This record gives sequence, C-alpha cells and structure tokens, in this order.
Amino acid sequence: MQPRSVYVHIPFCMKMCHYCDFATYTVKGQPVDAYLDALEAEMHLALHGSPAGEVHTIFVGGGTPTVLTAAQMERLLSIVGKYFPHRSDDLEFTVEANPGTVDLEKLAVMRDGGVNRLSLGAQSFDDRLLQAIGRDHDARTVIESIDVATSAGFHNISLDLMYGLPGQTVDVLDDTLEATLRLGLQHVSAYALKIEENTLFYSLQQKGQLSLPTDDEEYEMYQLVRQRMAESGYVQYEVSNFSLDGFESRHNQTYWRNEPYYAFGVGAHGFTDGVRFANVRGLKPYIQAVKEKRLPRADQYKVSRKEDMENTVILGLRMREGVSTLRFEQRFGVQLADVYGDHMKELEQKGWLTQDERSVRLTESGLLWGNEVFARFIS
Repeated sequence: MQPRSVYVHIPFCMKMCHYCDFATYTVKGQPVDAYLDALEAEMHLALHGSPAGEVHTIFVGGGTPTVLTAAQMERLLSIVGKYFPHRSDDLEFTVEANPGTVDLEKLAVMRDGGVNRLSLGAQSFDDRLLQAIGRDHDARTVIESIDVATSAGFHNISLDLMYGLPGQTVDVLDDTLEATLRLGLQHVSAYALKIEENTLFYSLQQKGQLSLPTDDEEYEMYQLVRQRMAESGYVQYEVSNFSLDGFESRHNQTYWRNEPYYAFGVGAHGFTDGVRFANVRGLKPYIQAVKEKRLPRADQYKVSRKEDMENTVILGLRMREGVSTLRFEQRFGVQLADVYGDHMKELEQKGWLTQDERSVRLTESGLLWGNEVFARFIS
C-alpha cells in the first residue's frame, strides 16, 4: 500500500519531563538549523528526490515542535510542503505544541503552512502536579495558549492528559477533567503513566522513592475519564482517545489500522514498502548519516505476513470500531475467522470480544482487559 500519512519528528524541548523517554533534547545550544537541513536531506533520500503521492495526514511531533522560532517553523513547513504537496482539501495537518510555546506570529506561520490541527500537551490542570512531573507550564498557561490558538483561527484542537501520576488522586483528576470540559475542545487524549527506562521517574522508582496510585486507583481514574467524556458528548473511539463527532485523529487511525506511513527525523519509526524501521536517536549520528547520503536507520526489517496480520488485529482492536473483516480479507486474501477463529471463540466465551459480519471488537469488559486480549493474537 502507498503511504498516505507522514510523521516528522522535532526532538527539541524547553526542558526534559521526568517521565519522557522519547528522542528529545533540551533546545538550548542545539544545532536546530542543521537539523532542519538534515530533515530535508532525509526526505530527499527517502523519496529519491521527488515529491510523494497525495497524503491525507501529516503529523509533526516531538519533542516540542513549537519551540522552533517562527522563521524555523516557516522553513520546516516549507520543507514538508516541498516533498508532500498539500493537494487534498481534506488534509489533516497536526502540529504538537506545549502551553506557552505558541504566539500569534508563529501560529499565523503554521496556518499559512497548511497546519489545521493542534495537539496541546496539558497533562494536568493541577499546578503542583505539573511541577512534580517536570512540566514547565501551569494551568493558566494552558488556557491562555488555547485562547491564542483559537484567535489565530484554529478550531480543531486536541488536549493531552495523563493519569496514574505520582501523588495524583481521583479527585485531582476530576478537577482536571472539569477544567478540560469547560474549554469545549474537539478532542481529548488521556494516557496512563508508563514508567520507562532512562527517565528520572524510573530511577526514583528503582530507589523506592516514587509514590504511584494503586492499580485499583488507576482503574478508577480511567473509568472516571470515560464517564466524564461520555457525559459531555465525547465519543471514545479508541482506548485512550475521545472526540466530538467528526474530529477523530485521522493520523493516529493510520497507526491503529496498521497502514504504512512515512517517518522522518531523530528516533522516528516508520512503515513503508512492508519494512518497519527506526532512525538513530542521536542528533550527531543522524545529521552525519544524511550528510553522507545514507538513510539514518538504526534498525529495519521486512515484516512477515504473519506479523502483519497480528499487528492488524492487535492495533485494530484498540479502536472501538474494531477490526474490519472486509479490510482484513482484502489485505491478506483470507478471512479473519479462518486465521484466528479459535482465539476469537475463546475470547467471546470470556466476554471480552464480540463480532458480527462487519467487524470484531472489544466488549466493555474486554476494553479493561485489552492487554490480555492482545496477547492471545501474538504467536
């Protein structure tokens, strides 16, 4: 399949959050302009110097892309536009932003460059909690940034929240949800904290110095998120994502449907021509590789048909619409039940899976036991 989505990674941040294990660097003193040169060179190498076919989604993530200056942002969007011309009227073009890193000048540059969706990393509206997880903004800055973005013409804004954070209680999360819902945004993502190696939180946990909510408390938090979102008219279309009608993240659905996508930048992961790859995470190795006219791959491998089928089922079950039986058959030439019938029957008996002639989906109970369900489809 021809990729119809593009991911571009900007690895720079104002500071490092205590939970983050992404390929990121504090922006001060970094070779930002040289990195933009390298991004353009990687796109040239990957696309053999020619623009790609029509794409339907572009996502610029990080890091914090909006730590770029207005001039650097303009250059970035020009590079993206050069290799991925904006031919589609319904293109979804998202840029991630942190509160306090957007202003009218930069937002105008983004609008002129085709950006029509913002993903804002709020995480919480509790100032004490924001400080504890290493964020460099407060609740007021979140609201101010949304006001600026709206006045600049952005009317498709997503807000990221986190739960299961150190010291967070159900009541604190409820206050954050209340503040979020008052904003009337189009999309909300709510992710449980995952402790990753090479983070401050991991080090603190290893030393017994990180006080996290219990599993039962985290479960209660997740159910609270789902309840409050539903009561306010948001549809849960994926395990961690909620939207008003018509504002689902089309880019992320590319991942969940296991469709191919281009990816560029330090640490970026892509899936093209049946090959999954990961770029190097170091800035200097990345820049040096493209200077030598080499794709900056740290790892790549051809995805087997069996793994491709497994990924299609596991990722597809994250969505409430489930796995389309028709798309599965069109893609692999076999029926879903012929490959996974025994697993599906077992999970149906447990009450975790349901199916009809169109799709296979998680039940309400299955949604809470998702990892157990997904494991059944891994050889």
